[in-house]
Amino acid sequence: MNPIAQDLNRIIAQGNPHLSEMLSEVGKNLFFPKGILSQSAEAKEKAYKLNATIGIATEQGRTMHFPSVMDAINGIQPKESLTYAPSFGIPALRKIWQDSLVKKNPSLTDKKYSLPVVTCGITHAISMFASIWADPGDIVVLPDMMWGNYNMILNVRKGVTISHFPIFSKDGGYNLAAFEKKLTLEAQRHAKIIVLLNFPHNPTGYTVSEEEGHRIAEILVETAKAGTNVIAVTDDSYFGLFYEDNVLKESLFAQLCDRHPRLLAVKLDGATKEIFAWGLRIGFITYGSKIEGDPLPVYDALEKKTAGSIRGSISNASHLSQSIVLKSMQGDNYEAEKEEKFKILKKRAQRVKEVLADTKYKGAWDVYPFNSGYFMCIKLKSVEAEPLRLHLLEKYGVGLISMGKTDLRVAFSCLEENDIPELFNIILEGIEDLKSMNK
Repeated sequence: MNPIAQDLNRIIAQGNPHLSEMLSEVGKNLFFPKGILSQSAEAKEKAYKLNATIGIATEQGRTMHFPSVMDAINGIQPKESLTYAPSFGIPALRKIWQDSLVKKNPSLTDKKYSLPVVTCGITHAISMFASIWADPGDIVVLPDMMWGNYNMILNVRKGVTISHFPIFSKDGGYNLAAFEKKLTLEAQRHAKIIVLLNFPHNPTGYTVSEEEGHRIAEILVETAKAGTNVIAVTDDSYFGLFYEDNVLKESLFAQLCDRHPRLLAVKLDGATKEIFAWGLRIGFITYGSKIEGDPLPVYDALEKKTAGSIRGSISNASHLSQSIVLKSMQGDNYEAEKEEKFKILKKRAQRVKEVLADTKYKGAWDVYPFNSGYFMCIKLKSVEAEPLRLHLLEKYGVGLISMGKTDLRVAFSCLEENDIPELFNIILEGIEDLKSMNK
């Protein structure tokens, strides 16, 4: 093991030995190298005459570039767009995102958590998390309805075992009983369990109520108190898109980040959906746990391991993308712009609920609970989802996502409000078509 990794492990163990137990074998061996990067940083500070360390090309003391490239970038200089960014992310972006977490989650006030590390989107954040914290065979608890890419990242690429529970109870709320039963069962079998919490949820568009969120947190804390190491990962991809009053409007990370030494909270979020900048691929990883003494050295060690994992995979997230996000967040219109887009999506969600309240649909499908995010799902009663999806695509030019035998996902985020009634009428017509063909 590299001596730098050994030093980081020692710092983590001193602050919370359970975190050391939770690290994967890769995570234990990860470190941020001091070679070329640290020598270049020293040269940047002290080489006042000549600096021949930087792995980029310069010209007349400035970043070399094609004018044709810079012509496509308005208002951002080459040094802020074309050069390498730190593997940790631009410091100013990390800080402004950390500050924004408190604004969005007031319960984090006065709590200690890490400085966010920048990733290439939230998908990359999930992959980096898995590399650092999950070994092949580890258990990840997820609901039965889940984003399909979790399976690719966690099971196919990392070799973990996904353990499911039914997401909804018979009364239409979050299935707390099944969630607790699943955690109890897996805690009896394993010394460490990973629980992935995704709200607003993809694909259903459901966010738990405050009461449900509080109970989820209590179940996780109780599991940790009973002696199991618990890693609670909050995938907050669609954070902020909450459309109803009785919805938990803070990340569960805020309730979990300082509750118990055996409980590690990991927040995965980003600019992807929060500022409607999907292709910029800017995400973040933030850590929170109960740490003995000063938590900052432990968080610094975790940040270095995370940056080391990023350095060993993609080197760093796009400097240009980070600069764009930073400038947007620093702008005077940032909050107003977010509110404007939020209101548009909220109206679409409300329109979906209004349309689906029509009794003519009751014989065709049930509606899964939804109150947030981009999506909602229906459960078909008389035809299968995939044949219906294909029929709607071929005959009506309508695209939906089928999941299993009965479920269709509708992304109302990309539907104009006026198109919503027509969509569900076409789905109903497609169902009648298939029923007639099957007679």
